Amino acid sequence: MKYRLLAGGSVLVLTAALSACSTPSDSAGGDGRTTVDVWLMRDSVSDTFQKEFTADFEKRHPKIDVKIQIQEWDGIGQKITAALASNDAPDVIEAGNTQVAQFAESGGLLDLSDRTDELNGEDWLSGLAEPGAYEGKQYGIPYYAANRVVIHRTDLFEKAGIDAKAIKTREQWIDATTKLNKGGTQGIYLPGQLWYALAGFIWDEGGDLATESGGKWSGALDTPEALRGMAFYEELQALGKGPKDSDEDDPPQAEVMAQGQVAQVISTPGGANVIVEKNPELKGKLAFFPIPGKAAGTPGSVFTGGSDLVVPAAAAHPEEAVTFIKELTGDAWQKKLAVAMSYVPNRTSLSSAVAGDPGAAAMAVGAAEGHATPNTPGWAAVEAENPIKDYMTAVLTGGDPAKEAAKASQDITRAMNAGS
Repeated sequence: MKYRLLAGGSVLVLTAALSACSTPSDSAGGDGRTTVDVWLMRDSVSDTFQKEFTADFEKRHPKIDVKIQIQEWDGIGQKITAALASNDAPDVIEAGNTQVAQFAESGGLLDLSDRTDELNGEDWLSGLAEPGAYEGKQYGIPYYAANRVVIHRTDLFEKAGIDAKAIKTREQWIDATTKLNKGGTQGIYLPGQLWYALAGFIWDEGGDLATESGGKWSGALDTPEALRGMAFYEELQALGKGPKDSDEDDPPQAEVMAQGQVAQVISTPGGANVIVEKNPELKGKLAFFPIPGKAAGTPGSVFTGGSDLVVPAAAAHPEEAVTFIKELTGDAWQKKLAVAMSYVPNRTSLSSAVAGDPGAAAMAVGAAEGHATPNTPGWAAVEAENPIKDYMTAVLTGGDPAKEAAKASQDITRAMNAGS
């Protein structure tokens, strides 16, 4: 998930603007009713789902009214930062899972550690729960997840005599992709800077993007494990014509696959809708499978994107906020949300809810091996500069992997510790 936050110096400027455009949370009125003010993100729920949930919630909790305000992703980091610094914060905020550490560091979030049992924390997806915690305390409650899968052309697989369901390991994936990469067909379109996919390969090898010791973070792309992950990326990337110096947005990889000469891409399942929209002739010819792992019994590791729900420390109604979160993240509504929006539920025990949705079902398999980026506020500086992308391009264009990894690791270390 791509998010950008401004430095703390912007907080004072934004606070005034936010106060002018937001509506204060209502206090309990004379009839004893309380209004919970909630910020949810654009497209995290449909209008229909929102109306059904709100009606059910207010029926079950007759003394609580719900006011949901839909927010745009563009600029949301700044807006949340301003809200947390004000005296007029909403009661519940949906935040990207990788954002929570930054908001928690500021002291602007309520510690929900003592509520995890009642919020079903025993089997939360680790890729949502771990970044929702900061310095041993739980601030973000997992809401929903999404991760990458392999979107493939069923007709091209059938023509090559390949059963996608039988691809369970990286070795089998390479073999199949090699068979597909013939004539005018690319076995896979993999741009050189899809660093989320690289992260998964590194995690598969037991490595990481960065590690922490004694309160200091260090880039870890130069470890043997991370280098093995990059070597696999290089091998896979060579089985297509993906550009070595750009990511999945330049050009948009769904549009490239829509042109008809690509057998596979690594994407969230929603990419299939874009492909068909661009080329209706591919309708019914796209399917999904989880990114394969090193061994048949374990799918490949994936970056878990998605959202957590947080309660600002300045929330007017924190208890009612927790009640709202408990309902929205509980069994019944998590299952309905997963079906309605093709998301992965927030708990591993609920993965069967998306069994009837091929894309979401493939995501759910991978989500069991989900990870998040390093859980520290300093990671935002790394993504803003992103030496990982430069490293990948350097290796794919002939640079020495060890030397380029050492340089990138130094850049990551500098960026992560710049404010310490």
